[in-house]
Amino acid sequence: MRVDLILPCLNEAAALPWVLARIPHGVHPIVVDNGSSDGSAEIARGLGAEVVECSARGYGAACRAGLAAATANFVAFCDCDATLEPSDALRLARVVDSGVDLVVGRRRATSRGAFPVYARLANWELARRVRRQTGVALRDVGPLRVARREPYVALEIADTRCGYPVETIVRAARAGWCIEGVDVAYRPRLGHSKVTGTVRGTVRAVHDMSAALRS
Repeated sequence: MRVDLILPCLNEAAALPWVLARIPHGVHPIVVDNGSSDGSAEIARGLGAEVVECSARGYGAACRAGLAAATANFVAFCDCDATLEPSDALRLARVVDSGVDLVVGRRRATSRGAFPVYARLANWELARRVRRQTGVALRDVGPLRVARREPYVALEIADTRCGYPVETIVRAARAGWCIEGVDVAYRPRLGHSKVTGTVRGTVRAVHDMSAALRS
């Protein structure tokens, strides 16, 4: 089993050593640098990761660039801030290999500060809307997602911002995919938070994801 692990990256110099040190055998890290100014790309290359430069800013744009570079049978998307265990990509890929089409990591906080209350509430509401629209029993619109690469590419996910995970689930549901949530540990991030660790970032993500649902 080979898994290409796509890691959208914007100024993650503090987290990259932890993340890349925990990549298991069979998983190939693709760090998509989205305009970092802290040397993230150089750090990733020095630690042996494939680095893809993405000049178009946005989480979805970085995911799309990483997907274009992927070649493995399985593809995984994971935040690059040390909140998630990279080896879970392989564990979730085995679930896909057992017959599931898309696996979404269901975050379980390891400490009180890992998943702030406002971010939990926003995620809960987004997951409720996704369930209502798709009928898929997900409790988390999480940042760790795994699928087979070729069918995933065929979904033609277009969002270039934070709506990318929601569009992934909606398109997969409309295509009749079997979608499951699997528990994954969620830790406090390393470095400066840009999304769920701040109220402003959470509001921006909710706006983008809500727009993806409406469209």
